[in-house]
Amino acid sequence: MLSIDEIIKDCTSYSSAQNWFIFANSTNDIDEIGKAISALSNAIVLSGRNEGYLIWGIDEETYEYTNTTFDYHSIVEQETLEHFLSSNLHPHIDLRFEETVIDGHRIVLLHIPAPYIVPTSYKDVRYLFSDSTILDLSKLSYREIELFRVLGDGLPNLINTESQYSDMSFDQLFLYSKMKGIKLNSRTFKKKLHLLTSEGKYNLPAQFLSDNSQIPIRFAVFKGKTKASTMYTVREFGFICLLLSLEKILDFGDIMNIPQADERNRIVERKEVMLFDGEAFTAAVITALLYNTWTESTIPMFTAYEDRIEILSFGTLQGEQTIDSFLSGKSVPVNTELADIFRQLHITDNYGGVPRIVQAYGREAFSFRNNAIVITIPFNRLDLNGEI
Repeated sequence: MLSIDEIIKDCTSYSSAQNWFIFANSTNDIDEIGKAISALSNAIVLSGRNEGYLIWGIDEETYEYTNTTFDYHSIVEQETLEHFLSSNLHPHIDLRFEETVIDGHRIVLLHIPAPYIVPTSYKDVRYLFSDSTILDLSKLSYREIELFRVLGDGLPNLINTESQYSDMSFDQLFLYSKMKGIKLNSRTFKKKLHLLTSEGKYNLPAQFLSDNSQIPIRFAVFKGKTKASTMYTVREFGFICLLLSLEKILDFGDIMNIPQADERNRIVERKEVMLFDGEAFTAAVITALLYNTWTESTIPMFTAYEDRIEILSFGTLQGEQTIDSFLSGKSVPVNTELADIFRQLHITDNYGGVPRIVQAYGREAFSFRNNAIVITIPFNRLDLNGEI
C-alpha cells in the first residue's frame, strides 16, 4: 500500500490530469465534494484501478503546493463531514481522509474506493469524471451501460474481446516463427498463443497475428519540429501480421538512424556517431504496442521530426502502478496477453525494456498525458560546421 506522500508524488508526476484523481483546491462546497466522490468512484472502475483521490493543497494548474486550510473534521447537519458524505452515497463505500505536510505545506487527501455491482451515486444521482469534467451519468447512457458491464464482467482484455473478423489466415505468422527458429504446430498454435475466446471465437490477438491485422499502422515524417511543418512522407506498415509490422517499423528506424562521421580529434580512425540509440528505439516501439489500449480501437502513433522521434500509445498505466515503478522496470503492461505472445516468439523477455530507454535518455523521455503515454527519442545531430 502506498503512503500518502507516495500517492501525491505519483499524481504530481503526470503532465496532465487523469481520470482517477482531482486536485480539489476550489472544491469546498459539500455537494460539489459529494458529486466529485461519485464521479471519481465510477471513473476509476473504467481505469482499472481500485482507488481514486480528492486532494486539497495542490494547485490544479501549476501542481504547486498551496498549504490548504480545508477542514475535513467539520460538522455538516450535525454529522461529521465524512459521515455526512458516506450517508448520501449509494452503495456505501469506505471513505478515508488523510493529511500530510510536504515542504511545509499541509495537504489533505481523500481515499475513494471503487464501487461493486452498481455505480456510486450521490443523493441518488450517478456522476462520472471524464476529461477533467464531472458529468451526470444518466445523460450518458452508453457510458452507464459500459460501466455496468465492467462492474459485472470486468474490463475487456485482448483475450475476451471477439474480433470483428472471422475469415483469417496465418501464413505470415508461421513464416515469422520459422525465421525465429520456432516451430508452431498448425493444430495447436491457436490454443498455445491464446487466439480464441472462451466461446471458441477469434479474439483480438488472432486478428493481430493474422495475415491482415486490419490495423493501419503509419509512420509520419515531418521536416520541422511540429506537425505544422512540411510532411516528408507517411509510411504504411499495417494491414499485415502485427509481428511483421513491428519488424518493418524497426527496419525503418534503422534507415533513419544514419551514422554520422565525427572527424573531431581524429587520430587514426574516423568515429561514427549514430543519430539515436537503436536499442532504445526498439524498446520504445515494443513498449507502445504493449501499453496501447487496443480494446478501444486505438492505434499507436509513430512520428519523426527534425530533432526527435515521438511514439504515442493510447492508454494509461495498469491498475495501481506508479510512474516510479514503471520507470524502474517493474512495469505491468496493459496487454499482458500480447506480452506473453512476444515472449513465446522470442521478441522480448521483458515488458518493453523501459529501463533501456531511461538509461539512454533519462526519465524525461516519457510523458504521461491524459490517456496517453509518449516516448521521445531525441536525435543526436553533430554540429561540425556550426550548422545542423
